Amino acid sequence: MTGGVPRVLSIAGTDPTGGAGVQADLKAIAAHDGYGMAVVTALVAQNTHGVRSVHVPDPAFLREQLDAVSDDVTVDAVKTGMLGTAAVVREVTAWLRAHRPPVVVVDPVMVATSGDRLLDADAVEAVRELLGLADLVTPNRAELAVLAELAAGASDGGSAVGGDDPALLVARTWGVRVLAKGGHDDGATADDELVEPSGARRTFSAPRVATTNTHGTGCSLSSAIATLVVRTGDWELAVGEAKAWLGAALAGADDLHVGSGNGPVDHGAAVRALLPPVRWTDRWWTDVARVLEETLATPFLVGLRDGTLSTEVFAGYLAQDVHYLRAYQGHLSALASAATPSSDEAALWAGAAQGCADEARDLHHRRLAGSRADDPVHPVCAGYLAHLQRAADTGSAAVLAAAVLPCFRVYAWVGTRLGRAPEGHPFGDWLGAYGDPGFAAASAAATDWVERHAAAASAEERGRMTAAFRTSTAWELAFFRMPTD
Repeated sequence: MTGGVPRVLSIAGTDPTGGAGVQADLKAIAAHDGYGMAVVTALVAQNTHGVRSVHVPDPAFLREQLDAVSDDVTVDAVKTGMLGTAAVVREVTAWLRAHRPPVVVVDPVMVATSGDRLLDADAVEAVRELLGLADLVTPNRAELAVLAELAAGASDGGSAVGGDDPALLVARTWGVRVLAKGGHDDGATADDELVEPSGARRTFSAPRVATTNTHGTGCSLSSAIATLVVRTGDWELAVGEAKAWLGAALAGADDLHVGSGNGPVDHGAAVRALLPPVRWTDRWWTDVARVLEETLATPFLVGLRDGTLSTEVFAGYLAQDVHYLRAYQGHLSALASAATPSSDEAALWAGAAQGCADEARDLHHRRLAGSRADDPVHPVCAGYLAHLQRAADTGSAAVLAAAVLPCFRVYAWVGTRLGRAPEGHPFGDWLGAYGDPGFAAASAAATDWVERHAAAASAEERGRMTAAFRTSTAWELAFFRMPTD
């Protein structure tokens, strides 16, 4: 690979619960910014309690899958997992001889964490040739013992190549790096040892994570290493980073609540830890971005900014805004009453309610001077107010708070976009109200409180908050269109 995203092929069995096999491999590859591909060797009926049955497709079809990939895609790395039968092992080995990529990682899946046998006796023998094509093999302690027995047989007893050091014996017999995993050992740390055929070795140690949810750790670690070594070009760096990632995945495993047995690790835990937190209110704001831009382009706001808006049109808008503010003030007062007494939130909503009264007195009525004060409620204004009332009728202060928030945020945002009015501007007082720093601060405070409500809400209530916010924003657009329609 010359830069770009590593293209990594997993050759393994399936896990319908998603914790192991090709499903786990693809998650691990994606977690390390690789492009994952998968060729299925076996269809496994299993869950977090164990394997129920295994169906192995015809090896000829396996070869068709492999050839379909290599005929079209440049593969940077291959990771093999569960191969199951001798025929499958031989077919994969034959394909690798013809199409060996730069990186080959063999996870010698022989026994599941649950104790189920996943590689038959004939297949174990067939693994000899596969290991000769590998760059790295990643056995756990039980698998390493089986491989050491194979190595001893291949070297006439093995006394000359590794003695009583099984990892070195395997490494020297096949000229392959061996990552002897210690995840199933006891002790305060989980120690994995990378052994080179030269005898060089390095131990990667990490605090042991107290969890029984370790399903698919071997699959995930080997796939992560395969992806990382393509990107870094260094085996030790790849192993160290993959192990650190797996530690985070194990630490987050108990929060997944997948199955009632030996559950999976959280492949996305480390990735999420690196991402900045995304606020719910920011997600809502992004969701209504198109509506906001349409709002700013309304003839009413364009004319207000340019000073070309008809004073009669503006008076009609003010008359409807007075109707709106009277009802809006009541909803803000209700939020103040629902909040903890004497709290900052109660003070915010109460202050905003008073601000509605002050604005109507100081801006609206002075501008109207009685000329349009008796205008009936426009259908748009009535529709907006009916929406706010429905939010109030839910009985959820969080939903009502989300519904009233756009009146804060949209007006404050419009103020920043319209800018400060030059001296003598016919609507300078109104533009000044939009862009008032005090109002911007109140908008930010209201957003923070709604954010707290959203974070604490159930998914169902948060969904109602989202819809209330979105609908109110749409009504804001309709309200600005109303004077000129």
